[in-house]
Amino acid sequence: MDEPESAKISMTRSSEAVPSPAGQPPKTNGAQSKDMRGRPRRRADAIFRMLVQGSGVVLLVIMAAIAVFLILQAIPALKADTTNFLTTLNWAPDSTPSSFGIAALAFGSLLTSLLALVMSVPVAVGVALAISHYAPRWLAGPLAYVVDLLAAVPSVVFGLWGLIYLVPSIIGPSKFLSTYFGFIPLFETNGTYGKSVFAASVVLAVMIIPIIAAISREIFVQTPRDHIEAAWAIGATKWEMVRTAILPYGRSGVVSATVLGFGRAIGETIAVALVLSANYEISLHILQPGGNTIAANIANRYGEAGGIGRGALIASGLVLFVITLIVNFGARAIVRRGEREGA
Repeated sequence: MDEPESAKISMTRSSEAVPSPAGQPPKTNGAQSKDMRGRPRRRADAIFRMLVQGSGVVLLVIMAAIAVFLILQAIPALKADTTNFLTTLNWAPDSTPSSFGIAALAFGSLLTSLLALVMSVPVAVGVALAISHYAPRWLAGPLAYVVDLLAAVPSVVFGLWGLIYLVPSIIGPSKFLSTYFGFIPLFETNGTYGKSVFAASVVLAVMIIPIIAAISREIFVQTPRDHIEAAWAIGATKWEMVRTAILPYGRSGVVSATVLGFGRAIGETIAVALVLSANYEISLHILQPGGNTIAANIANRYGEAGGIGRGALIASGLVLFVITLIVNFGARAIVRRGEREGA
């Protein structure tokens, strides 16, 4: 006998998707659907996870290889050094006896980079806020494009600008700072001006503003709309909304952008070499000629360096590598502490 019509309808419905509670995907009883949808998706996720983890491992291997190379190349020069590499101020690795040290170079690198950050971070954050929340749409787009374009300008262009235009033009502001703020050691001078740490810091500040501004802008525009609307709802002004909703959300991003800017500043070579009167003294007087950095010293000395001299330059590069790692780890610690406090 033929099956009842109701039994046929029941069998047909049983092979279709079984309804699921609201908010959950429908469950299917067919094994073919599981093979075609479940397994390939899991396989793709596993492959992607392996690729991502492999990329991280490759990066660590590259960094370790760089560190090993620097150490192996620097050891012969450090053995030939007759003075303390960390405290000696002069640089004469190819003389007899060999004598060189990193103290003045490391001090100059940190001083110029920190001054550049002091000048650039407020400007960069202001530019990022202007593009993301203040400027009208017709102006924000072209302004963001110009900022991104500045980040791609070669460093030698900034160096030539600093040498030809900035160094002569900065004499007037330097005299003003020395006259009215000379009681501060930074602005005290002996009456001479020119290629100085101050000029190098201004060049570096101009170079890193686009980097910090571009990254900060991308973080600010991702601020959850609920946070902004909540600030408006309690009657906050525009500045209060920025201070309570946007800046706290983007703090970690600004810190990361600042670290990237610091890395660009402390590793810059040509631009700094063109606007500094290289010497090997430690001085806080940023307005008078003098100063040097690790990167600029490598650019200036590598062509004339001998075997020991090249090893000494590589040793100074190793110090720069370590400084950059320390700064990055410190920034990560600051970001994590801020996240814990925010939670």
